[in-house]
Amino acid sequence: MSEILTQLDLLQQQIPVPQWYSVLPAPIRVVLWVIGLPTLIIGLNVFRQVALPRNKNLPPVVFHYIPWFGSAAYYGEDPYKFFFECREKYGDLFTFILMGRRVTVALGPKGNNLSLGGKTSQVSAEDAYTHLTTPVFGKGVVYDCPNEMLMQQKKFIKSGLTTEALQSYPPLIRDECQEYFANTLGINPSRPSSKKVDLLHAMAELIILTASRTLQGKEVRESLNGSFAKLFEDLDGGFTPLNFMFPNLPLPSYKRRDVAQKAMSDFYMKIIENRRKGETDHEHDMIASLQGCKYRNGVPLTDRDISHIMIALLMAGQHTSSATSSWALLHLADSPELYESLYQEQRTKFGNPDGTFRDLTYEDIKECKLLDATIRETLRMHAPIHSIYRKVMSDIPVPPSLSAPSEQASYVIPKGHYIMAAPGVSQMDPLIWQDSKVFTPTRWLDEAGVAAAAVEQYSKSEQVDYGFGAVSKGTESPYQPFGAGRHRCVGEQFAYTQLSTIITYIVRNYTMKLEVPEFPKTNYRTMIVQPMNPLVSFTLRKQEV
Repeated sequence: MSEILTQLDLLQQQIPVPQWYSVLPAPIRVVLWVIGLPTLIIGLNVFRQVALPRNKNLPPVVFHYIPWFGSAAYYGEDPYKFFFECREKYGDLFTFILMGRRVTVALGPKGNNLSLGGKTSQVSAEDAYTHLTTPVFGKGVVYDCPNEMLMQQKKFIKSGLTTEALQSYPPLIRDECQEYFANTLGINPSRPSSKKVDLLHAMAELIILTASRTLQGKEVRESLNGSFAKLFEDLDGGFTPLNFMFPNLPLPSYKRRDVAQKAMSDFYMKIIENRRKGETDHEHDMIASLQGCKYRNGVPLTDRDISHIMIALLMAGQHTSSATSSWALLHLADSPELYESLYQEQRTKFGNPDGTFRDLTYEDIKECKLLDATIRETLRMHAPIHSIYRKVMSDIPVPPSLSAPSEQASYVIPKGHYIMAAPGVSQMDPLIWQDSKVFTPTRWLDEAGVAAAAVEQYSKSEQVDYGFGAVSKGTESPYQPFGAGRHRCVGEQFAYTQLSTIITYIVRNYTMKLEVPEFPKTNYRTMIVQPMNPLVSFTLRKQEV
């Protein structure tokens, strides 16, 4: 107590206080400071927002009580509720305070285009994300290199995802599904034929198994039951909102992340070394495709670069695909009629006279219209990433269409701000989509509907080559399931192949039932939007494939 009073006396010498304060008992003086100082700070912050004139060239700032902390709690608990409520008050463009950062949100297709379609001289994904991704992926790749190099790295990856490679994946994915359900989950004729499962946990395991068997290579797949699994778990622990906001905390999880990153990188290096020596038999996987790749200036990818790219592929695809497959299966478990329709689609197209099915091929996937619609509707309602950040590198003049109509001057987003896109808002906007909160896959089967027009705008809009081959820019589409612009995901076709094959295997072989009283709510406290308490039961169908 004496030390506290000494500090308060020093502060009192700098801030004049009433005479009566000095005669108060010491405990009361401490309480007054503890309560009074924060109250004063909050009061001044409120006064500044409501009483002082604001710069009308800047977007309006979301009202908040606590400086620095800002709207962190409001935004973090339910980002979409925050976005839609702020849109009602401020329009499609507004700024909020997030742990000392000034984040300007640009909503709607025009807002998405402002951020995701911005020039590299104005917006930077590298400066927004490198502090999160570099400790996990490793140095020299993705956001730890100039954008021009990243675009070339995406081209290297895209060159490994050939049609021939994609055609080889469905049988491998099916085999992994069969092994996982029969042995890991234990749902087969010789064991209990029904089991309650945490769907998110199961899909996380199945996604990494199928990705390792296809993209990652035989050596990675064979190591998933050993030390590699623990390394992945520790590395995954460094991919959280806490790491994004505070990248350098002295926490044990950060230490485990760093140790795991080095060990996993060395693991891939060893695979490459053994292959170069001819000491291992392998298929033409992504590692083989990356070996020998060179940048335009003639500099080859190093073994360490390849290792880090492989880690990035593993981590980036793992979270998004496990979340999306979980959401899709939850909706199917909650919609028995839709589930039966998917089964009948498989029976009609691929059923054999004896009641079995023929194996699904890459070409077959494109014929499954209802399956495709189910995946699209899942991605519409459950965008894996609710917020996409860019660092503002130079002032961004805002088009009049995004400025408030009552303002005489157009807005400018200043250098040093962050600009945020939220494609999920457009995908759930009731002004665009009829019954936007209702899971309705059939909307994607209407060739004259909003959904078809959105796909057309996403897939067949202006073609741009950012350095990894011509792609549809797609930044003004209200539907952007795999991002848009220069950072559009190059693994889109692989993701569809993986998700389609897994869902098809489950539909053919099992029935599902939701094992919770209501449809699972959304957990927004993770980097990827995930379901909470996603319990379902799988029951083996009478006819086994």
